[in-house]
Amino acid sequence: MRIGIDLGGTKIEVIALDASGAVLLRHRTPTPAGDYDGTLAAIRALVDLVEAKTGRRGSVGVATPGALSLRTGLIKNANSTVLNGRPLDRDLADCLGRPARIENDANCFALSEAADGAGAGARTVFGVILGTGVGGGLIVDGRLVSGRHHIAGEWGHNPLPWPTDTERPGPACYCGKSGCIETFLSGPAFTREFLNHSGRDLSPGAIAEAASGGDAAAASCLALYRDRLARGLASVVNVIDPDVIVLGGGLSNIAALYEGLPAVIALYAFSDGVDTPVRRAAHGDSSGVRGAAWLWPAGSD
Repeated sequence: MRIGIDLGGTKIEVIALDASGAVLLRHRTPTPAGDYDGTLAAIRALVDLVEAKTGRRGSVGVATPGALSLRTGLIKNANSTVLNGRPLDRDLADCLGRPARIENDANCFALSEAADGAGAGARTVFGVILGTGVGGGLIVDGRLVSGRHHIAGEWGHNPLPWPTDTERPGPACYCGKSGCIETFLSGPAFTREFLNHSGRDLSPGAIAEAASGGDAAAASCLALYRDRLARGLASVVNVIDPDVIVLGGGLSNIAALYEGLPAVIALYAFSDGVDTPVRRAAHGDSSGVRGAAWLWPAGSD
């Protein structure tokens, strides 16, 4: 049995898969905000729950915001900043009594969608997370490309391309820079943009619903978000030219985002024609946890 853990900013999800990839059990619990030891305890409780209910012991893979530094062995680049500078893999091994494989959540998401999701059959898949943070993962020929420094796919911490005067220098980012794509395209950024323009504090889903109902301010905010998303993805197309882009995370559930998006990407990409499909994740917000489970090959438990 393979156990996957998706360690998110607001929730932790566990999944158990059998050898064929069939789901045996899934469960979610809130993430203990700002509490590293509490997070370890929550993961241990989820693993214990799975194993008690299935009567089986499993391997454990964990999708995290951020990545393990190859230089220090500590978590880096996590927007859940309580994880940064921590030896998460070693601490989890001690906590669980077994090794745990750690991988960036966007990489796990991309791995899952390329294997049997919206990117299945494509040679090059770029998976995008649009949620509390903005991340990405690159799969080529079914294999994860993590890069020399384990940061491949981190498009969210490049500057927003082709910024307007009102977008410069851009909001401050937790990474220490300003104007990162994440500061424009994350869920909190979308909410903040609408609040600044309308004085109303709505969730991204509520903004999209208002836009579909004819709310002019919401429609304008959604159109701006789509344009910024297209600019960011055009820069990815220029560098990688993937066969398919798969969107995940909470904002990927906004159907209106996909309306005309490839055509807007084509306005910015360096080509005389771009028809890169942009698809919603087939496995929804469980793709990351599925990818985490698949970090271990069959028979590893």
